[in-house]
Amino acid sequence: MTNHELIQQAKAVLNPRRLSHENSAGDVACALQSAGGNIYLGVCIDVGSGMGFCAEHAAIAAMVTAGETRIARIVAVWGEETVLVLPPCGRCREFMYAIDHANLNNTEVVLGENQTVRLKELLPHPYDEVWG
Repeated sequence: MTNHELIQQAKAVLNPRRLSHENSAGDVACALQSAGGNIYLGVCIDVGSGMGFCAEHAAIAAMVTAGETRIARIVAVWGEETVLVLPPCGRCREFMYAIDHANLNNTEVVLGENQTVRLKELLPHPYDEVWG
């Protein structure tokens, strides 16, 4: 699957909507391809209490539910009229690493149709790195 195709998978579930007066979902969507070649999708949920989560978390949860932990490639998109690729936030970067430490060196983060970086480039110092 190309970066373009993975981006299109994410765009397909992008659907910003209100869940209630102060809560929303679908402003950001994610598609990931597992090391096993399967595609998992997710959207963000934003709630006022801070219990919401990013689209990457939703896609990763679907992957873990299916029994996989290794991410080959991942992309998140945002927007309505113009859809843009977003890099993962710091929390998502740590989450990918926490799910499977092999993701640090092996996961390609899609930053555009012609651009990817390894998770390690975006997370040079994971939370459990010991400095001495």
